[in-house]
Amino acid sequence: MLVSAKEMLEKAKAGHYAVGQFNINNLEWTKAVLLTAQELNSPVILGVSEGAGKYMCGYKTVVGMVNGMLEELNITVPVALHLDHGSYDACYKCIDAGFSSIMFDGSHYPIEENVEKTKELVKVCAEKGMSLEAEVGSIGGEEDGVIGMGECADPKECKMIADLGVTMLAAGIGNIHGKYPENWAGLSFETLDAIQQLTGEMPLVLHGGTGIPADMIKKAITLGVAKINVNTECQLSFAAATRKYIEEGKDLVGKGFDPRKILAPGLEAIKATVKEKMELFGSIGKA
Repeated sequence: MLVSAKEMLEKAKAGHYAVGQFNINNLEWTKAVLLTAQELNSPVILGVSEGAGKYMCGYKTVVGMVNGMLEELNITVPVALHLDHGSYDACYKCIDAGFSSIMFDGSHYPIEENVEKTKELVKVCAEKGMSLEAEVGSIGGEEDGVIGMGECADPKECKMIADLGVTMLAAGIGNIHGKYPENWAGLSFETLDAIQQLTGEMPLVLHGGTGIPADMIKKAITLGVAKINVNTECQLSFAAATRKYIEEGKDLVGKGFDPRKILAPGLEAIKATVKEKMELFGSIGKA
């Protein structure tokens, strides 16, 4: 059964580790993440962007697929199904579809409007027993057409949003989506520390987990980060494994053209990436 991310993140914050959010894009992605979480006895968050939701035929389809897998694969670790960088409208669609967690990305609105819309969603999520992530500041790169320059969040604005009663808070600290450029300046730990000082026990979220050096990940966790998002790295490992299979001509041998065989190396590659991240985040054995 899907659960809110609230309890798993509060435990992570108190225990000084982080829960991974791994974005899913199809059946293989979902299966790989769930099997790895179960194998490693780790809580996990399945992230669904608006674009991925449309690709998978809508949020109700996603909920049906995930709930079916939880039952058929006998998944017993805590699993939250979470809307990633959701618009105001998408949040309500996911609430209706049966998600257990949503992110409202109001970072592109003036702070007053971000507060107003977030406050409304806090009430709705509380009634439904769902967790809610809010965002202040801008995550660099592009996510479903929303382009951010990676500006650092204002700690005072973070406190304004945290005080509304959200479950977790994503704050821009110089992180970006996608691959990090060679001239990336790194995370602003000064900003992160200031945010934690004002938001207290609020679990903080680090977007753009792909490509951030391990030492920065570990330091971010010590400064209150309890949820780390990973998407691009799984996409890269899946693509590399699939390319290798085809370039080696394995699809031309026997029934190697069977899509289940073509996609199998990619699935295993995702599992390996998820395991590596869970080890780094410290969530193994914490279910």
